Formats: sequence, C-alpha cells, structure tokens
Amino acid sequence: MTFTERWVGVEDVAAHLGVAKDSIYRWIEERGLPAHRVGRLLRFKLSEVDEWVRVGSSGESGNSSVIEKKVDESNKE
Repeated sequence: MTFTERWVGVEDVAAHLGVAKDSIYRWIEERGLPAHRVGRLLRFKLSEVDEWVRVGSSGESGNSSVIEKKVDESNKE
C-alpha cells in the first residue's frame, strides 16, 4: 500500500503555518507559494509548502526560522 498525500485548502495551509488566510493569498501572488488551481479552488500539498518554507522562498529572512520552527513543531504532534 502506498501513501498518497492529500490535497488541502487555503484554510489548512494557514493553520499549518500559523498565519492568516490573507497571508497565504499574498504569498502565492508575491512570493511564489506553490499552489495548484482546481477550477476556482486553490489546492496545496503540505510537503511542497514545507519545502518552500525550508528553502527560504518565503523571502522573510528574519521570520523564516520562526515559520520553519512552527512547521517542525506541528509535525511532531
């Protein structure tokens, strides 16, 4: 049996990163947060979002370690 990562919405990504939904929409437009449009909906793979944060594509050099720490802590739960 293979593990298939499920697609999640904006609300799930915002909760995963501990930010507002508005930040997610802004990061898609301004910083290239990886998102896939399915019709009118935006869908994400959390592994892609986590990788985007890890490589520093968020562009917030001062805050990226804080965001990464939140992601790491949520994965431990």
